[in-house]
Amino acid sequence: MGNLGFQEILIIAVVILVLFGGRKIPEFMRGIGKGIREFNDAKNNVKKELEEGMNEKDSTSGDSK
Repeated sequence: MGNLGFQEILIIAVVILVLFGGRKIPEFMRGIGKGIREFNDAKNNVKKELEEGMNEKDSTSGDSK
């Protein structure tokens, strides 16, 4: 998380608590978790497609030689 110390994390936590309230925090965190999972899934899909494309390119270029 970069160079965040304990005090910075504590201040961020207090600000989140004040902005969202105690009851909204679990819902907020679930939303963040879902967003991170979706981002990672998309990232993995793109990486997989790029690797497959590179493998196809390598196999087709080897056939023409």
